[in-house]
Amino acid sequence: MRTLLAALLAIFTMTTHADSTVTTPTVLELRQYKIFADKRDEMIAVFDGKLIEGQEAVGMRLLGQFRDLDDPNRFTWMREFPNMDARGKALTDFYTGPVWKAHRGEANPLLEDNDNVLLLKPATAELALSVPAASERTKSGDQPTAANIIVVTIYYLWKDPSEGFTRFFAEKLKPELTAAGVPVLGGYVTEATPNNFPALPVRQHEKVFVWFTRMQDAAGYDPLRRKLDGSAIGRELEDYQERAPQVLRLAPTPRSLLR
Repeated sequence: MRTLLAALLAIFTMTTHADSTVTTPTVLELRQYKIFADKRDEMIAVFDGKLIEGQEAVGMRLLGQFRDLDDPNRFTWMREFPNMDARGKALTDFYTGPVWKAHRGEANPLLEDNDNVLLLKPATAELALSVPAASERTKSGDQPTAANIIVVTIYYLWKDPSEGFTRFFAEKLKPELTAAGVPVLGGYVTEATPNNFPALPVRQHEKVFVWFTRMQDAAGYDPLRRKLDGSAIGRELEDYQERAPQVLRLAPTPRSLLR
């Protein structure tokens, strides 16, 4: 009896521990498209007007579409999937389906390069993005709600984020950012599962940590960055990085959920 009780207790302990470490099962694509000169607005008109609902109908979730404020020829957008298997099926269904076939002739000639893509997953369950439901998206042609600037910071690390950086971010950097009035909307790391839709390349095997925030204006991030550069936490952050981070200052399009 005592042996059975001990075994049950061990199973309970293992299950409890496993549950505490489970992360949100989502996959995020961060896609930075290079658009031919002076064609970005045309691309956004096609994308926002004709390609959102078709993707969501086959199981994707479109989180945000943006103009990059520092590159007039870059269109950045994000979509999410429940898991990698769902990603493979949804992408196959969409790119062989009627919506893409009807509009690819409008979108493809505007697109110079679409290979700058990070395949990501939440660093922890607590760092998964929370985005309004699709039902709250502005209808095509309607007046959009007021938008903030979304800032995406991509840290390029010496080691995998699981080797100390995710904990550093959650326990030290995130509280510092929050205290400075910078909300951390989400934090993501590379999804290690191989790309299961090779027709759309992704940048695999990169040791990155990507976090998202919201600012009232495009200049709001600069004072924070200067403050971090001169602090002990800023110096610790620098030690983790292989090279300078990429900072994307993004203006939401009218139909972006993240805004």
